[in-house]
Amino acid sequence: MFLSRCLVFLVRLLMGATPRWLGCEPHPRQRIYFANHTSHIDTLAIWSALPPALRKHTHAVAAADYWGKTALRRSIALKGLNAVLVERQPGQGGNPLTPLIDTLKQGDSLIIFPEGTRRPQRLPGEFKSGLFRLAQQFPDAELIPVYLENLHRCMPKGALLPVPLICTVRFGEPLGRLPEEHKDAFLARARQAVEELA
Repeated sequence: MFLSRCLVFLVRLLMGATPRWLGCEPHPRQRIYFANHTSHIDTLAIWSALPPALRKHTHAVAAADYWGKTALRRSIALKGLNAVLVERQPGQGGNPLTPLIDTLKQGDSLIIFPEGTRRPQRLPGEFKSGLFRLAQQFPDAELIPVYLENLHRCMPKGALLPVPLICTVRFGEPLGRLPEEHKDAFLARARQAVEELA
């Protein structure tokens, strides 16, 4: 799609978004990419680092209250990034993971940020439980840690325009599953996998 190609071109022009496949290769299999979250262009950086063939079947997870707020943002999210919009404050009894579960049931991949919100720090904060719940429900999906380098300086929280800096997107080794692993232990191990790519 034209919009998607334009976004990829702009991101690569301004930041590079150079992919580094350190622990895996860009294979066309179902994956959940999980990364540190420091700016509004994190999703664009990972999206731009993926080969075009993978982008067709990979969906960024985006907050509906931000990316669905205006027609422009919604168009960028849905048409440019193939995004799945989620409600961070769902109605009573609603499950915010439902759109993600539906996407994974179709056999497609996801890009998620387990911290849930942006942080100005270089290393990720505590992970929320969504990644654990998705990993449990979809044991065949590969869990790929991703570290975004320099994006906390390229476009920190509150900035309107990115500062041109070379940024890299590091894809790590798939996170293995351990039988009977408790949620907190899993999330700590997932977070460590991202930190080790820093």
